[in-house]
Amino acid sequence: MNASPSAPSASQAIVSALNHPAIWRGNDFAQVATPSVPTGYAELDVHLPGAGWPTGVITEIHVERPGIGELQLVMPAAARLTQADRWLVMIAPPYLPYAPALAAHGVKLSRLMLIRPKTLAEQLWACEQALQSTSCGSVMLWLDQSSERMAENALRRLQLTAERREVLAMLFRASRAASCAQAALRLHVSREPQTSRTAVRILKRRGGGIPAPVVLDLHSALLQRPTPAQRDEFDHVSEAPASAFVTH
Repeated sequence: MNASPSAPSASQAIVSALNHPAIWRGNDFAQVATPSVPTGYAELDVHLPGAGWPTGVITEIHVERPGIGELQLVMPAAARLTQADRWLVMIAPPYLPYAPALAAHGVKLSRLMLIRPKTLAEQLWACEQALQSTSCGSVMLWLDQSSERMAENALRRLQLTAERREVLAMLFRASRAASCAQAALRLHVSREPQTSRTAVRILKRRGGGIPAPVVLDLHSALLQRPTPAQRDEFDHVSEAPASAFVTH
């Protein structure tokens, strides 16, 4: 008996299965469940699943020292989100963000909120509250050296919270800090001594191998100790407790 003309052949069924978006090949990027936000650096985007910063997961960025270029790296995406009237929340940055430079990068300062909790527990709570808010586009948390041994269950809680929102959740840590097992994307940012350019190494990503470092020109200082005269320029930066966010 001949097969029905409408019935697909075995080879067609295999091709259809392999083309399904849920199928991952070992030499390809893993599929991303939520939309990514372009980094603003095409040479970096080509190495990231989703061609940008992933949302709904934790991105961990290790830095040799604060202010080495980590803010310049994430600012194009954060600025894009503030222009869409979503909040950029910075929690416990080591220095006061330099508002004029942020504005020059396109950040809508009226959508920038600075939160500076005193303890690790307060930092984690503030981060969780911000991630729960539907008004936030990006949440950035800096952890100092004393927080390097942060409990894994605390990070897991942040990851579970991030999964409920299409938000950029970024964790900045010292280069020697233990890696976060919950992070879907892990980067290392350093300065090339010969050229003063910034080298970005991908330490972990979902799917595919690990590419060679991406070297970028990041010049302007966005995170620095302000002079007394510069402090008057921060009038448009909101500094508030995380309780300012209302979870919807």
